[in-house]
Amino acid sequence: MELDFIKRTWAEIDLDVVAANYREIKKCLNPGVKMCCVVKADAYGHGSVVLAKEYESLGADWLAVSNLEEAEELRAAGVRLPVLILGYTPPELAQRLCSGNFSQAILSLDYARRLSAVAERGGFTVKGHIAVDTGMSRIGFLYQDRDRDSSSIDEIVQACRLASLIPEGIFTHFSVADDGEEGSYYTARQFRFFTNAISQLEQRGVTFRVHHCANSAGVLDYPEYQLDMVRPGIILYGLQPSPMMRRHIPLRPAMCVKSMLCLVKQVEEGTSVSYGRCFTADRRMRVGTLPIGYADGYPRALSSKGWAMIHGRKAPVLGRVCMDQLMVDLTDIPEAQVGDEAVLFGAEPTADDLAAQYGAIGYELICGVSRRVPRVYLRRGRPISVENRMHQS
Repeated sequence: MELDFIKRTWAEIDLDVVAANYREIKKCLNPGVKMCCVVKADAYGHGSVVLAKEYESLGADWLAVSNLEEAEELRAAGVRLPVLILGYTPPELAQRLCSGNFSQAILSLDYARRLSAVAERGGFTVKGHIAVDTGMSRIGFLYQDRDRDSSSIDEIVQACRLASLIPEGIFTHFSVADDGEEGSYYTARQFRFFTNAISQLEQRGVTFRVHHCANSAGVLDYPEYQLDMVRPGIILYGLQPSPMMRRHIPLRPAMCVKSMLCLVKQVEEGTSVSYGRCFTADRRMRVGTLPIGYADGYPRALSSKGWAMIHGRKAPVLGRVCMDQLMVDLTDIPEAQVGDEAVLFGAEPTADDLAAQYGAIGYELICGVSRRVPRVYLRRGRPISVENRMHQS
């Protein structure tokens, strides 16, 4: 199948790998536990609409996004699954929450009151999931100490009794579940506070249809904390939450970022390469240029640290990564020629491998692949569609 995109730099998204990862995660779940697939940040750079539809076809129960615009993009594309907005939506936009049939994270009593007030004036209701802050100190009703924060239970009760707010769920977020054994005490503490809050609310007559706290790390290392729904994110896309995970399941990266050699030249000893003359050849070398740079999402921090795979061998990055191009060492790959493909990250090296070179995390690399990089979707190893955002209005 001939697809319309320029082979400069592109990202291949293997939907068979996406499905395989989904099924491996599903195997980890206790009977009856629902799956809420996190597709925020453009499905971690993979394309939120295509991935949301894929998860919908695979049987996902919910989707989670960061903001209203992300949620509306899914609805506009025909995605019908329940969508939870994990971040802030201005209360004055409550009508759009209702129109899209979205569930909004409820960040505080004041926020709940403002949402409900707008909804009441407009004659509609807004669905919400109560966010409980058990240790992240980011959003939610503060409940990190039962004595000090006991008033939060009263506030949640008040929020849940507002006339135009439908409290269908309650959740918290683990802050150190990906820290291996070191994070186990604090994660257990967060879970204990969360379930205590649920129990106290039930005693006050406040119940919820869905309770959730397990993120990707929680799914892997804390199966006992699944409750009735989990929220996998990074593991859906085949990367580990951190190198400290105690449990591993067979996941594969779904994204492979590729470029193509556009120039190959021989340089002599003493020749400097790229901005700042940070690299100077200490011998005769073959240098290749790839049309990918930090504007495409390949970090400048990988200057002289990263590498590409060409003909199955490492081609180290030479000197500084430019905005639109970078140079690699082809001296030990004599067969490399103009037009050859280069893998910047995917199965090898993985985004995690490269991120470790400059103290980052794989999330940053995959989320940072820019809009000018076409996403090419594969099934059975063959391209079936392309999302080229440079052609979108």
